[in-house]
Amino acid sequence: MRVVFMGTPDFAVPTLARLHADGHTIAAVYTRAPAKAGRGMSLRPSPVHARAEALGLPVLMPATLRSDEAAETFAGHGADVAVVVAYGMLLPQRILDLPRHGCLNLHGSLLPRWRGAAPIQRAVMAGDAESGVGVMRMEAGLDTGPVAMEARVPIAEGMTAGELHDALMPAGADLMGRALARLDAEDLRFTPQAAEGVVYANKITNAEARIDWSRPAAEVARHVNGLSPFPGAYFEADLGKGGERVKVLRALTAEGFSGVPGTLLDAACTVGCGTGAVRLLELRRAGKGGRASGEEFLRGARLAPGATFA
Repeated sequence: MRVVFMGTPDFAVPTLARLHADGHTIAAVYTRAPAKAGRGMSLRPSPVHARAEALGLPVLMPATLRSDEAAETFAGHGADVAVVVAYGMLLPQRILDLPRHGCLNLHGSLLPRWRGAAPIQRAVMAGDAESGVGVMRMEAGLDTGPVAMEARVPIAEGMTAGELHDALMPAGADLMGRALARLDAEDLRFTPQAAEGVVYANKITNAEARIDWSRPAAEVARHVNGLSPFPGAYFEADLGKGGERVKVLRALTAEGFSGVPGTLLDAACTVGCGTGAVRLLELRRAGKGGRASGEEFLRGARLAPGATFA
């Protein structure tokens, strides 16, 4: 099939690679413009941009899709279908209408649960038992279109959003590959989403990253794991030079422990919560770069039971 691919982050790269390997003609790859990254804040092309160039595919980075020029350019690709994976830009209706088979989105949740910007993080934070990916025909509404196929992925205890993200990437690439094969055979059927069970995955904000030790231990652990590796849940503690921010990248509930919320309970980095306690398994001090286990962090910070985290 003749495909326009639209995506930006690393989550979209395996799907682009799969469609190219399957022999589809990738007429154009749309991605967001290079962003500043790294210590030098130099412009860095998106992961999709880098992979598309490696595959010898044409790359477009329009600032908007709402202009007449953008619509004319898109129409000129003569696409059978557009495949959209975390592109990061809304598609207006006249773009949605241009491909012969419409626009298919690979969404990182089991719709209608977790429509919106952060389905992977929100699923972990909510304690969902499973997540998944779905192939949806796009409409003007936010993730409201009918769904053709899904693949489910269990969320194990202690799984971080980063780990779930990495499990969903190949599952999504395989799913979209199979979906286009069925579409090419005119055998892809769509089912409207259920009206019940709609939940929105609001964008993660830095303001919600601070750990609230007054919450139950299970909620604190899910909060930590759901924000790992980015933006990273954090607390502040006096590590010898006043208040210092520390990110927590993995946590589990600690059975049989309880204590004052925010108080370090033992040398294994167990911290009291509103009810119960959590064990902090991986941490990173501000500006230190590498990860440390709970025990390594306490030794390096010279903290003993009774210390308080805010």
